[in-house]
Amino acid sequence: MYEKIQPLASNLTLGEADTHSDEKLYRKVAWRLIPLLFICYVVAYLDRINVGFAKLQMQDALGFSDTVYGLGAGIFFIGYFLFEVPSNMILERIGAKRTIARIMICWGVVGCLMANVSTPTGFYVLRFLLGVFEAGFFPGVVYYLGCWFPESRRGHMLGIFMTGIPIAGLFGGPVSGWAMSSLSGFGMQGWQWLYIIEAAPAVLLGFVAIAYLDDSAAKAKWLTSGERDRLSAALAAESQRNSARADSGLRTAMTSPRLYALAFAYFAFICGTYAVSFWLPTLLKSSGVTDLASIGWYSAIPYGLSAAGMVWLCRRSDRTMERRLHTSLAAIAGAVALGLLPYIPTNVAMTLALLTVAATGIFATMPLFWSIATDYFAGTPSAAVAIAFINSLGLIGGFASPFAMGWLKTVTGSLTSGLYLVTAVVLLGAITLILFAPRSMKKA
Repeated sequence: MYEKIQPLASNLTLGEADTHSDEKLYRKVAWRLIPLLFICYVVAYLDRINVGFAKLQMQDALGFSDTVYGLGAGIFFIGYFLFEVPSNMILERIGAKRTIARIMICWGVVGCLMANVSTPTGFYVLRFLLGVFEAGFFPGVVYYLGCWFPESRRGHMLGIFMTGIPIAGLFGGPVSGWAMSSLSGFGMQGWQWLYIIEAAPAVLLGFVAIAYLDDSAAKAKWLTSGERDRLSAALAAESQRNSARADSGLRTAMTSPRLYALAFAYFAFICGTYAVSFWLPTLLKSSGVTDLASIGWYSAIPYGLSAAGMVWLCRRSDRTMERRLHTSLAAIAGAVALGLLPYIPTNVAMTLALLTVAATGIFATMPLFWSIATDYFAGTPSAAVAIAFINSLGLIGGFASPFAMGWLKTVTGSLTSGLYLVTAVVLLGAITLILFAPRSMKKA
């Protein structure tokens, strides 16, 4: 194999050889890190949203109202919000791999305990604890990827990593439908098996992470000494360039209006993301699909197609080096599709089409948004904390969205008012991003 590549390399100019060498190095890093981080995120996201599938059985079995469900689904994000920044401050001291391992093992245990829920109080407590123990995972990974990939490659890597959102639904839907319809009666009800089957892998992955990941290129024994030096030097040089342009202090970052504008935009996009994730099974059931297994399989369609759409949008954003309009226009398209859902309540095909557009547009805002945020704060001493701060404020939307939709459904008897509310919020987020986000990948 080496002999086949050698003649090609020998004909390259010095600049082309450097580019070829960089591509090979970053490809090696991506193949080492991204698959495991991707699988971890799939399991993490599935543990967040499987309550949406469990609801189809659990709500009747335990006598929960839509308000109880919405509050329990959303209270996860209160725990996440309260412990997000402390978790990332710990990350900077003990390293990413220990932080990721701790988070996964703890949330896997709590996720399994969800099978024992019997009262609204128990439901709230375990969902809150799930948020506490998962706090810091996502911004920790975003920060971690920034320690391995430069700005010009980070959007693509984040895009691949964050396809874990739709992939979790792609596989989680059929698995959830199968568990609830086929395992019910084997010592527990189907919704109880669902929680155990989908949470237990997190514990195993936590031990894999501690053995497999490295905190930085300098500690990566799977790289040659030359590769370690090149990667460390490139990232250090980029950090120095960014530091010259960036706000340099935590206090300055925390008082920046742009920080809060970004946090609001993220809040809005999170509202849309969890409106789709937590209520998609219910929307499919309302459209006329009543069989639990069929709901699981149908849900895989919008999730699967949105995964491809996310990767395409992120790669296009990297090629054009433009983030702001890609993110905003994706959000607008998703919001419009979400707002049209009440007009076709009993048409399965149209419901699936609109859910696919909504999922693609709104889910794509996640990696695109974080490319903006990480580019803007990269190289600052407060980068990890600023990222965690934005994520914490934004994730309040994860509480507000399901709770508001559940309460409005209890009051009005339908999801229409809730869908209109979330549509308006997502559109406001898109407008905010257009007005306040940097116009290019360079800091304004």
